Amino acid sequence: MSPPAVLIYDAECPMCRASALWLMRLALSGRRLEILPCRSRLRAERHPQISEQACLTAMQLALPDGRVLAGADAVPVLLRRIRGLGWLAVVFALPGMRPLARRVYGWIARNRMRISCAISSPR
Repeated sequence: MSPPAVLIYDAECPMCRASALWLMRLALSGRRLEILPCRSRLRAERHPQISEQACLTAMQLALPDGRVLAGADAVPVLLRRIRGLGWLAVVFALPGMRPLARRVYGWIARNRMRISCAISSPR
């Protein structure tokens, strides 16, 4: 089996943390996906080419071949690594979807703390 991809995420964001853990569970307990918090020493040691600023701006997916994909560009590759969700990656190949996904991801990333608070606050 190939080495896992490494998803680097903002562990201080409740929404990001919950999403990363959900993805990890779906990706067969780390055999196809490993997750690392952006501000961890392990991330800095293993992936020094990924700045803290970059991974606080958007999730980073470090692939075994050395490529690093960020934000919406990482989503289709991430989906292909998760059993049962690979078919969703096809959606990103549809005309116009990549720019739309980048805009939506960018908005969510910029507002993630506000979204996290809105989701977790009692009504």
